[in-house]
Amino acid sequence: MRLDLRLIAEMIPAGAKVLDIGCGDGALIEHLTREKGADARGIEIDMAEATRAVAAGLAVIHGDADADLAHYPDGAFDYVVLSRTLQAVERPREVLRQMLRIGSHAIVSFPNFGHWQMRWRLLSTGRMPDTDTWNRPWYETPNIHPCTILDFVALCEADGYAVDGWLAVDERGLRAPWRRGLRLANLFGEQALFLLSRKG
Repeated sequence: MRLDLRLIAEMIPAGAKVLDIGCGDGALIEHLTREKGADARGIEIDMAEATRAVAAGLAVIHGDADADLAHYPDGAFDYVVLSRTLQAVERPREVLRQMLRIGSHAIVSFPNFGHWQMRWRLLSTGRMPDTDTWNRPWYETPNIHPCTILDFVALCEADGYAVDGWLAVDERGLRAPWRRGLRLANLFGEQALFLLSRKG
């Protein structure tokens, strides 16, 4: 299972009701159901991936985060997960709002555009960076809203979401020394993971 999915799974308690947005082939759903007895469901925009997940017996529907979250009732889930998808949705702010409407907690992971390698490659070459995390040319990437860790924190503050926990890691899962502060995390973390809730 992908690194960020393993870290997400660690944040979710046993027996939780979970919606995984952009669930792909359902690897996280399958893990949560098997290992934690979770009531885990998914929504996936790629029909081939959704079909693969359903064929494996997982509760996955074909749908679009930008359009279909509005159909879920308030408070339907304990945790709503968006892994490496925030930067690819058309309206990330609205998707976050919907996540924290239908779930008590939101878990969001995304590649950090503020990582030092991204900054250096853009500065030194004048071209869009290509790294292990951002591994497609700009004209083929689904990423339409890349952001940094500090950008994401600013959005949470502006919209009144509580950051209950966060991690910044590289592709090997190493977390130090940037676990101590957001500015270091923004510089050295290749990807970020946030646990959010509504304030109050």
